[in-house]
Amino acid sequence: MFQTRITELFDIKYPIICGGMYWIGRAELVAAVANAGGLGFIVGATFENVDDLRAEIRKARDLTDGPIGLNINLFPALRPQPIEAWVEVACEEKIPVVETSGRSPEAIVEPLHAGGVKIMHKVPGVKYARTVERLGCDAVSVVGHECGGHPGMDEVTTLIMVPATVDAVSIPVVAAGGFADGRGLVAALALGADAVLMGTRFMATKECRGHPDWKDWLVNAAETDTTYCMKSIKNPSRVIKNAVSAKVMEMEAQGATLEELIPIIAGQGGAVFDDGKMDSQLASAGQAIGLIHDVPTVKELIDRIVDEAIEIRERLNASIR
Repeated sequence: MFQTRITELFDIKYPIICGGMYWIGRAELVAAVANAGGLGFIVGATFENVDDLRAEIRKARDLTDGPIGLNINLFPALRPQPIEAWVEVACEEKIPVVETSGRSPEAIVEPLHAGGVKIMHKVPGVKYARTVERLGCDAVSVVGHECGGHPGMDEVTTLIMVPATVDAVSIPVVAAGGFADGRGLVAALALGADAVLMGTRFMATKECRGHPDWKDWLVNAAETDTTYCMKSIKNPSRVIKNAVSAKVMEMEAQGATLEELIPIIAGQGGAVFDDGKMDSQLASAGQAIGLIHDVPTVKELIDRIVDEAIEIRERLNASIR
């Protein structure tokens, strides 16, 4: 099977991770990933208060005996609670792994480690991965330009970003951006990564919250149906092509300021994900939408990815003379 430093570090069966997704990272999805042999993250920023977050963690624990992760976004705009409150919850609830992103995790590395929590920080570039290692994080996930959400300013693809990061650090590397199937898992391992992290592909699963129209859109979308916007305000995002993202691109081309864009970009995703109103807001998705053709259960998806990866490994082994 596919045993790596990440499967050993996080005590999971497969090197497959469901990244933290704002609004979407809830108990049912995270527990389903754990039950299928992977690791997922409940997203702290989704909840208005610590009590609700704690309740969601315990709800997930009722659904699985596997590991439950917590995503802590360090960007100030996505902190409904002080960072210290989230760290306290992670330690008190004995969360095995925290995924951090948005800003430097330096302030919370020591308290999380003191509470027995491992840390995987997400970065968009090699220089940031080096910093993550220096700060003492246990693993780093690196995103290529294909990823949904925030791929970074430099527009470097996963194919280059992953091996460059593997060459630069000694801690385990998780590859993110453009992964959706067994071919991607094998490719990531071949590039030197210890696991893949997927977000967009897990959106189109039965256990993931979301309106049927949203999931239908994911199934029928092409790899060209996302756009890369907000680079002009140094907050680049890969989102679906819709009326709102088109308006943002138009305003950016005309030199719009952050203050002018805020009324358009505020409140990302909820009406799209929950209500299926596809032209109502910005909604994150990666170019992996071009590889999504159905809405399976999480277990069906992970089992399929592993089976595909094993078949590819056997075929490659047979082709070596």
